[in-house]
Amino acid sequence: MPLGLFALAMAAFAIGTTEFVIVGLIPEMARDLSVSLPTTGLLVSLYALAITLGAPTITALTGRLPRRGLAIGLMSIFIVGNLIAAFAPGYGLLLFGRIVTGVAHGVFFSIGATVATALVERSRSAQAVAVMFAGLTVAMVVGVPFGTFIGQHFGWRAPFLAVAALGAISLVGLTTLLPKTIPHAPPAGLSSQFALLAKPRLLILYLITVFGFGGSFVVFTYLSPLMTSVTRVTEAAVSLALMLFGLATVIGNLVGGRLADRLGTRRALTLVLIGLALSLTTLPFAASHVGAMFVNLFAWGVFAFALSPIVQAGVVATAETEAPDAVGTASGFNIAAFNLGIAAASSVGGLLVAGPGLLATPWAALVAVLVALALVQRIRATA
Repeated sequence: MPLGLFALAMAAFAIGTTEFVIVGLIPEMARDLSVSLPTTGLLVSLYALAITLGAPTITALTGRLPRRGLAIGLMSIFIVGNLIAAFAPGYGLLLFGRIVTGVAHGVFFSIGATVATALVERSRSAQAVAVMFAGLTVAMVVGVPFGTFIGQHFGWRAPFLAVAALGAISLVGLTTLLPKTIPHAPPAGLSSQFALLAKPRLLILYLITVFGFGGSFVVFTYLSPLMTSVTRVTEAAVSLALMLFGLATVIGNLVGGRLADRLGTRRALTLVLIGLALSLTTLPFAASHVGAMFVNLFAWGVFAFALSPIVQAGVVATAETEAPDAVGTASGFNIAAFNLGIAAASSVGGLLVAGPGLLATPWAALVAVLVALALVQRIRATA
């Protein structure tokens, strides 16, 4: 594989780390910034919303720019956004830095797959995309828990500085390793992109992503205060919990891909969503027992992230049949749906934490998963 792919993977690692690293630091950030837990949670939800809104619009507006220069520019903006967050004197500027970073994140991944495939022969395009997205997987297993560990020992600003350093390394790699010219087809205009939402099957799959995958973030966004307040573990143990959850996401991705191949989209989604619903149902009862909580956390992570490859495979298969000239755009909308789900769910989680309390979050996540399960039944059995 060309070395440029590993520069893309490093960038994906930095981006994946910065999106979720604050999940383990929310209590500390809330104390230091003198804001509530729900207000701190907006740093997750508005980041995801910036990805959702920024990815399709900015990608379309920059469609004719050279890919190499655009990737380098986006990584530069990503670094600046993290530095703003690291040195922000107050909550407002920190939130601004997160939004800037989120926009860069969304557009980078919108163009990243096409850049990766342009670096290799057509027969190796899937492998090239897998190498790039491996950075995200490693971020969930290593980057997020290690960043949380750094934040707990050196202050919550330290992970943003570390991610900015990773971004700088990625920037050097992108500058030196990407070819001067990267061929690409300009993406469709905004009107053509949004026309995909009128296709019922694609719309159902996107909604399954919003409710099924996104629903977990009602709880996940506030996992750290849940575990320190209810499970009664130390903040250091939260890092271990995030590492366990990250490992579960890797297994979930592998399991989901195999289930999609063997059972088809509809049956695979039904099986995984039932498993996710059961894990969320038992979560409030397991939360007060350390061992049970860790077991439940692992099962939850497997089922939640098994959804991603199943839905993505369904979106690609549907687009190849119904909109063969817009497969990339259809996939991009699914990424936007992931982040829309995260934004909405973490916002709902904030309202629940401010009202009924932390233990209400798993029940709200369960309701979202049951909505997704009902949507699956609208997919034809032949899917």
